[in-house]
Amino acid sequence: MTTEPPRDAALSRTPGVGSRPKRIVWGALALFLAAFAVFESQKYGLPTTAAALVFFVLPDLTRLAGVRPPSALHQAVNRVWIPLVVLVGYTFGPIVWPPLFTAGLGWLTRIALDRMLRARA
Repeated sequence: MTTEPPRDAALSRTPGVGSRPKRIVWGALALFLAAFAVFESQKYGLPTTAAALVFFVLPDLTRLAGVRPPSALHQAVNRVWIPLVVLVGYTFGPIVWPPLFTAGLGWLTRIALDRMLRARA
C-alpha cells in the first residue's frame, strides 16, 4: 500500500507556485506607476523628472554605498509602505511640491519592478 503525500503539501514545496499571478500584478502596478510618473514629469518639468529618476535608482545607490541586504537601511529602502505613505500623504496633505510626489512614484515603481522580477511578496 502506497501513501501519497497530501496535495497541499506537494504544492507548498513546489518552488514558483503562485508566483505567476504575483508577477503579473507587480508588473501591471510597475507599468501603471511608470506611466503616471512620466505623465507627472511631463506636466511639471525637469525637477519632477529628476526626483523620479533619483528615487527610482535609490535602492542601487544604497547598494553602491555599501549597505548590504540584512541591514535595516536596505530593508527600509525596499519596503512598499514608505513610498506609499509619501504618495498618500502628498495627496491628502497640505504640501504642494510635485517633485515629492514623483519621487514617491519613482521609488514605488522601482520596488514594484524588483518584486515583479523576483516574484516575492
